Amino acid sequence: MTHRIKILDSFAEAVCAGDKTFEIRKNDRGYQKGDFIKFTVLHPDGIEMLDHPLMDRLYEITYVLNGWGLQDGYVVFGIRNVT
Repeated sequence: MTHRIKILDSFAEAVCAGDKTFEIRKNDRGYQKGDFIKFTVLHPDGIEMLDHPLMDRLYEITYVLNGWGLQDGYVVFGIRNVT
């Protein structure tokens, strides 16, 4: 399954650089290891950035963690670039 999720441009820069290899999200989509992520990058005002390099990349979920001090209904998942 491929999930399209929104991310602010300040966080998108860290993902592009490879410094941010995880996401903390409400698990309203049933994220699972092996699923894929496509990001929609937003300016701080909420407007979509159409030319951000992250928009062309595909990420795979490599690990999903729930519980362990996370708020109920939230997960942390690891990501790796596959394109």
